[in-house]
This record gives sequence, C-alpha cells and structure tokens, in this order.
Amino acid sequence: MRLNVRHRSEYGYEPAAARVSLRLKLFPSVYDGQSVEGWTVTVNGDPVEPIYITGYGDEIALWQSDGAVSSVEVLAHGIIATEDKAGVVRDLPKKPPSSIFMRDTELTRADAAIQALAEAARKEDQLETTHALSLAVREAIDYRPEATTTSTTAAEAMAIGAGVCQDHSHVLISACKALGIPARYVTGYLKAADEEDELLETHAWVEAHIQHFGWVGLDPSNGVSPTDHYIRIACGLDADDATPIKGHVVGGSQITLSADVAVSDSQQQ
Repeated sequence: MRLNVRHRSEYGYEPAAARVSLRLKLFPSVYDGQSVEGWTVTVNGDPVEPIYITGYGDEIALWQSDGAVSSVEVLAHGIIATEDKAGVVRDLPKKPPSSIFMRDTELTRADAAIQALAEAARKEDQLETTHALSLAVREAIDYRPEATTTSTTAAEAMAIGAGVCQDHSHVLISACKALGIPARYVTGYLKAADEEDELLETHAWVEAHIQHFGWVGLDPSNGVSPTDHYIRIACGLDADDATPIKGHVVGGSQITLSADVAVSDSQQQ
C-alpha cells in the first residue's frame, strides 16, 4: 500500500513557557516491507531533520524554542509504501542485541498475575507461544479508553482488566519476558482495514524476538500481526522510551495537548 499520513500535535502553555525543548521520534522506519516516498516534520512551520540514529535504529530530531512560547505545533506528514510481511521485521538499520529487550522497566515489570498468564499460554514453540500470549492479553484486558493513564503499569492494567493499546502492549511485553522471550514496544500508525480514512492517536504494538528466526510483530489490541496497514515509527523498552514526542518545559506553565492523525490510502485519492 501507499499510505498518506498527517499527524498533528499542538501544545499550549499558560502562561507562556520560558523555553521548550523537544526530542522527536517521528521518522518512519526503513526496512524490508516499508519505505519512505516523502516525509516532512515541522515545528511551528520550521522543518526539522534527524541528527542521529539511536542504537535501536530510530532517527531522532531535536528542537528548541528561541525564547518564550505560548504554543508549539508539531506536524509530520508524507507518503509511506508498505508491504504485508506477516509481521516479520527484517533489515532495520540497526540490530541491537535482543537481550537489551529483556530489561525490566517500571511500566513492564511482571507480577504474579502476568506470570500466571504467561505460563498458561506457554507452548512448545516460541512463535506459537507469542501468538498465544497476544490473544491471552486481549482476552484479559478489555479495550476501554478511559480506564488507564499513560503512567499505568502492566501490572496495574492487568489488575484493572481494561485499557488501551499501550496497556495491551505493556502486558504482552511483560508476559513475553516472563518466559525468556525478548520483546519491545513499537509506536506507529494504523489505517483501518475497512475505511478510506481513519482518525486516531498513534497506535502501539509489540515485536518479540524468536530464537533462530528474528523479530516478529504482534498487535494484541487487534489480535493480528502487523500488515501493510501499519506504519512503524520507533521502538523502545516501553511507551515512555518509544514515545514519538518527548519534551522539556522551562517555567510553571499549564500544558494542554490536542492531536489528530489521519491515515489514508494515497492510491484512492
């Protein structure tokens, strides 16, 4: 597919912030199954470019205001070509050791309930195990947008029994690691399968490392592996590590955020 993406985030500061600094992970990955035909990121209308690539393979741009600001608009847009690779992720620009993604974080640390879920889903084959885990997570956690927050941990989401794609992904990562399977958090975009245009926030899913095979994507929120309807942006140990936009604000401002994402099939336009 050729997918047209427009992702806008606008931050308001009251009173005006003395200074704002941003770290941007907003540049789509280039690998087997995904290529960039055109992509632009601007902050308050000024183009920004990547200045380095992380050890994960994500391109990073930095931006800082010249002085006080009352609002900042980040706009990412362009066309991405995708192929359905059944979730298999190969030929990323960096290949960090999979053991890095066995690290625990506050958001992904397993508790007894997650360990029990993991053991109940264990199969003889690792690939079969990860798919069983993905389905088990979706059954254990209902999709309920206001049930959790960005700081909710995997263990807390499991106890609540509800959450969103961030929570599904954190619990799946936690369960995979409980069985010795490295897993990482992925952020990106998703075009709805039956609609020409979908408005949503950025989507999240998981990549698990299968012995003697490599990385495979799993979307527990939808019970599938990523297809050509998915655009991969960045990865990390958890949502905080992989978030597309992270900022630092100088001053005691109250911060508001409005955001929208439009993903459509460019061949239908």
